[in-house]
Amino acid sequence: MKKLILIISFFFCSIAGLIAQESSDTTIYREKYRPQFHYTPAHRWMGDPSGLIKHNGKYMAYNWGASESDDLIYWNEINNHAIFDVPEGKATFTGSSVVDKWNTTGYGSDAMVAIFTGFHEDSKKQAQDIAFSLDGGKTYHYFDRNPVLDIWSTEFRDPTVIFDEKAGRWVMVVAKALEKKVSFYGSKDLKSWEWLSDFGPLGDQDRSWECPDIFQLPVDGDRNNMKWILVVSVNWAREQYFIGEFDGEKFIADNPAQYPLYVDQGLDYYASRVFQDYDSTDSPVYTLGWVCTWDYAQNQPSEWGKGIWSIPREYSLNNTNEGIRLLQTPLPALAQLRDKQFSYTKTLKTGVVELKQISEMGNTYELEAEFDIKGKEIFGFNLCEGDGRRLVLSYDPLSQNLTLDRTNVTDAEIPKFERMAFCKVPLQDGKLLLNIFVDKSTIEIFANNGVAVMTALTYPDDNQNGVSVFSVGTSNAVKLNAWKLKSIWN
Repeated sequence: MKKLILIISFFFCSIAGLIAQESSDTTIYREKYRPQFHYTPAHRWMGDPSGLIKHNGKYMAYNWGASESDDLIYWNEINNHAIFDVPEGKATFTGSSVVDKWNTTGYGSDAMVAIFTGFHEDSKKQAQDIAFSLDGGKTYHYFDRNPVLDIWSTEFRDPTVIFDEKAGRWVMVVAKALEKKVSFYGSKDLKSWEWLSDFGPLGDQDRSWECPDIFQLPVDGDRNNMKWILVVSVNWAREQYFIGEFDGEKFIADNPAQYPLYVDQGLDYYASRVFQDYDSTDSPVYTLGWVCTWDYAQNQPSEWGKGIWSIPREYSLNNTNEGIRLLQTPLPALAQLRDKQFSYTKTLKTGVVELKQISEMGNTYELEAEFDIKGKEIFGFNLCEGDGRRLVLSYDPLSQNLTLDRTNVTDAEIPKFERMAFCKVPLQDGKLLLNIFVDKSTIEIFANNGVAVMTALTYPDDNQNGVSVFSVGTSNAVKLNAWKLKSIWN
């Protein structure tokens, strides 16, 4: 990560873990700005997602404490502190974890191994370390001969490791941050590594590359037509992705002229990783991202902690009019959180219509909207509205731009927070589809079944619950459904 804030503490906190906290159980997870269906730490910093796997029917996630889940919605804390101790003078940065089903390390079949960046506080050097677990990932033992990969660099970090069954070896993808490159290394035992190749620079190469991830997806669901996806966090603010081929040594991007392509075109989505599934080779590919940006990560106004993770998303790779693109949709199981429903169908008139039934849901809701576009007038939603403040989500049929404007959404003092985001969303058969998740201090927007995604922090005041739909003309119609979403902390 860019800053030297250490992310060695646990990020998911369950009800059982809350008993020891200073706040009473009548107020914790009800604080101002606290999301109700996004995972947040009780009283800590939460950074990048690390070590995301599925094994023996359980999803595991680290940061670097441990948590497990059956459904990616409700999580059980199994270790609420650092799962391994590092030597004095070192700190733990982002990384991944694997299940050594083949006993390549000698720790035993199904031993779990964490691979992460060790930061040397005196020299500022970044090198790659490992730790191993013999109890299903609850606790880890720090390898006494770390680092396992060291090129004597201060900008060499955030490894993701996968197993290449064809070559019978592990492959690490790790960032050379200021060179705007991703390096590939190979190993038979996770302890000795050899350089294979470098990829980059390509696409967005303004400031920095970090937190790489690599995985496969079928094109249009055809498992006979698989593509590799390489995701790289760039400029400490957003993520770009590459579609291409990987032969176990080199990654070659398709159509270099098309890049950059961005994972999320909002203001706050970074350092995502996918869950590596050791139970199935053809399961859906799920991902989590960090909802924040380094410009103001340390200045978030929440008193309970800093850091939020996205709702789980499912990836797919589809042919579009612009070419093959990465699509994201909300985890289907989130529907189990739906409670009270409100439906609305209307031909829009010039002006603003309040949606009081959604306002009463208190900024914890899911909204599905289908706009039937007949004219050229701008339309959209006012969200988190009250006391003269709001977040404006608008669409312009002429430019096909979806705009998120949060320049007047919060009364909190957050430097560099007043921003807007834009993304192009072509209509589908004359329609615009929006799936919006509002959760206290966050908003995630999925347009046209995940062709475009926008994520942003909001931090509205407690009385900013208003929702309205607006139009500057009378040619468009809207159908919408909204559900209040139940809290995962009950």
